[in-house]
Amino acid sequence: MNIVKRSGNMITSFLKAYGPSNIKKVLWDKEFSGTKWDFIDDTAGDCVYAPLEKYAKNGSILDLGCGPGNTANEVAESGYQKYVGVDISEEALAKARKRTTQTGRDGKNFFEQGDFISYAPAGTFDVILFRESMYHVPTGKIKETLDRFAKYLKPEGVFVIRIALSDGSGVREKPRPLGMVNVMESEFELVERFQHEGKYRPTVLVLKPKRRN
Repeated sequence: MNIVKRSGNMITSFLKAYGPSNIKKVLWDKEFSGTKWDFIDDTAGDCVYAPLEKYAKNGSILDLGCGPGNTANEVAESGYQKYVGVDISEEALAKARKRTTQTGRDGKNFFEQGDFISYAPAGTFDVILFRESMYHVPTGKIKETLDRFAKYLKPEGVFVIRIALSDGSGVREKPRPLGMVNVMESEFELVERFQHEGKYRPTVLVLKPKRRN
C-alpha cells in the first residue's frame, strides 16, 4: 500500500511540474482548494524578503508561481510600487486576491492565471522572483527559462531565486537543488548569495544575465 501511495505521489509530482498546463492546473487547484498548502499562508519574516526589498528599490516585482499571495502581502509595502503575481492555480489566486483586499493593497498587487513556463508578461520589472517555483523547471531548461525572462528585466533588474538545499534533516543536501544552483551560478552573473541555516538550508540567489557585463 505504501509503495502504491509513493508511486502515486511521484506521478502527481511529475505531472504538476512537467505535465500539460491543463493537467497541472487541475492538480494544483485540487491541492489549493484543500488544506495541503495552508502552512505557507503565513511566512512573515522569511529570508527572501530582505533581498527582495533591497533589489526592488521601491519598483516593480514579477512573482512567478506566486501561490496564495504570501509574498504579495508580507513583503514591505513601502518596498515596491507594483507587484504582479502569476500562478497556474485559480484556487491559489482567489486566496491571493482575498488577502490583498484584506491588506488594502488592491491598488498595487495584481494577479494573473497562467503557466509561468510559457507566460509572457507585459512590461519590464526590477525583480523577477522565483520563490521555490524553480523546482518546477527541468534542470536542463533553467538557462533557457531565465534567458527568456531576462528580456523582461529592466536594465538594472535582477532575478531573485529562493531554493532549499537540504532534505529537512539539516545535514544532507539534495542533489537536484544543488545541481540547479550550480547551473544558475555558472550561466548567470551572481550578484549576491544569501545562505541561511536551518533544517532546509534556504538559499537566496540574486542573479543577472552575463551578457550585461
